[in-house]
Amino acid sequence: METINGRLLNWASILEENTRQQAERTASMPFIYPHLALMPDAHLGKGATVGSVIPTDGAIIPAAVGVDIGCGMIAVRTQFTADDLAGRPLDVLHGRISRSIPLSAGNKNAKIRASAEPRIAELRDMPGANQAHGVAAHWPQQLGSLGSGNHFIEVSLDETDRVWLFLHSGSRGVGNRLAQKHIRVAQDQCARRHVQLPDRDLAYLVEGEPEFDAYIEALRWAQRFAYLNREEMMDRCVDQLGRFLGTEVERHDTVNCHHNYTERETHYGREVWLSRKGAISAREGQLGLIPGSMGAASYVVVGKGNVSSLMSSPHGAGRNHSRGAARRLFTRADLDARMKGIAWGHSDAFLDEHPDAYKPIDQVMADAADLVEVRHTLRQVVNVKGD
Repeated sequence: METINGRLLNWASILEENTRQQAERTASMPFIYPHLALMPDAHLGKGATVGSVIPTDGAIIPAAVGVDIGCGMIAVRTQFTADDLAGRPLDVLHGRISRSIPLSAGNKNAKIRASAEPRIAELRDMPGANQAHGVAAHWPQQLGSLGSGNHFIEVSLDETDRVWLFLHSGSRGVGNRLAQKHIRVAQDQCARRHVQLPDRDLAYLVEGEPEFDAYIEALRWAQRFAYLNREEMMDRCVDQLGRFLGTEVERHDTVNCHHNYTERETHYGREVWLSRKGAISAREGQLGLIPGSMGAASYVVVGKGNVSSLMSSPHGAGRNHSRGAARRLFTRADLDARMKGIAWGHSDAFLDEHPDAYKPIDQVMADAADLVEVRHTLRQVVNVKGD
């Protein structure tokens, strides 16, 4: 761990100068308490650094939570092993999962499934539902859809060849629109107060004001949507794997965790709003998920409760190159070689998800050795993504 200054601690051994500067700007905000913690996968983000843990007292920065509110991961360990998959056409399983779950930005379900109905009913009854309907009336159709970018669904094998289902997604279009709405409100509030910000995207809302309360309501609704969205997709993955193998899936372990979210937590003796933007909670004994990039290893971990890190850990590999740079740097032939032995989409659309567009997950995990202990190491055999 490196102490950059009294308000900024860093666990990233790979840290670009512009990322460091961005984190320093965020840490300089007057309501940060006790300090900002940079995770090993830290990289440049909107306003605040992706891979940062931001405790705030009396205020929240909406852009520091992120625009994919509640984004996170879910994993299920099944009773199956590699022997159960041996000799079977995994490209067929890839196709079945792809048809069962809407992929790519903007896609949604043609009809609401029975499994989604109680989840949608819960969301309709929550505070924040009116806000959600106001920005994206189609949100019920998007429950159970993946999205694009670095979101994925994987079938993986652990260190003893047990089969896991693992997926990464968030609150989809409705969460993004809610976030953008409240980022604009925060910017308007700061402008009205003539607040001089080091970055416009560090605009904040003040606790005790109606705009703050409205954001918290939307935030909690979107976080719940994201959690249930992952559950709905996992149900479909479980169903498709069971059909593929001709045996009902037994769920031996399940982990579902956010990595773009805010919770009320106590750190260093004070209750604060803790925003994890590209970070997971890693309290002592708490299970978490840290995926690698496409074609790389992923990890099931258990938290060590590191106090200085605000009991947090990285959420993945963290980008090393922008999407545009990745498309210029990497070739389809190289991506094909890196994905050998994995059933995947075989499309140029995934060049910006090339493994080398991300930091080496082995280095990220080495940097996180004081934050989490690895419980399981997963390697993909099926990778489903939206373009």
